[in-house]
Amino acid sequence: MDGFQRRREQKKKDILEATLQLYLTYGIQKVSIAEIAKEANVSQVTIYNYFENKHQLTKDVYIHYIDKASLEFEQVVYSDLPFPEKIKQIIFNKKEVSQQIHEEFYQFMMKEYSLDGSYIEKIYEEKSIPYFTHLFKEGMEQGYVDPSLSNEAILFYIHMLKDYLQREDIYTKVLPLTEEITKIFFYGIIGER
Repeated sequence: MDGFQRRREQKKKDILEATLQLYLTYGIQKVSIAEIAKEANVSQVTIYNYFENKHQLTKDVYIHYIDKASLEFEQVVYSDLPFPEKIKQIIFNKKEVSQQIHEEFYQFMMKEYSLDGSYIEKIYEEKSIPYFTHLFKEGMEQGYVDPSLSNEAILFYIHMLKDYLQREDIYTKVLPLTEEITKIFFYGIIGER
């Protein structure tokens, strides 16, 4: 990639990141292209050179956010941390996200998630399942996950939870419960050992 292309990609990334931070704080509707341009330190024309309209920018921010979250999850899963620390880090990350994300942006993402063939669905199949498989295998090897549990049962449970969270009547209520749901998932209802 030549210098021009690198600068172009960096500018696009700066716009996506600035937009993401504004959406996380203020939601989608209250954020204008002018505010995004100011935050990203670019002109409004520059934004329109990269994104057809605000709707397209919002969809690209959603993909940027999912990629970023996936990378953070991957880094925790494949880190040298002991299994209990990985779980604590994942729960802490979920708690932070649930406290920092604006309800409107969260609802937009969940609505996208509920669509057939969504980007989250693709990442879930291609990356999240292998990450979970690796994580729970490691947990079993270290004696933290019950070895009598099969990968099939664990993955079935994950799929069931994922499918349930795609329902609009559920995802509209789940944000304040994110940390608790994550704790139940990782520690079960009998709590940490």
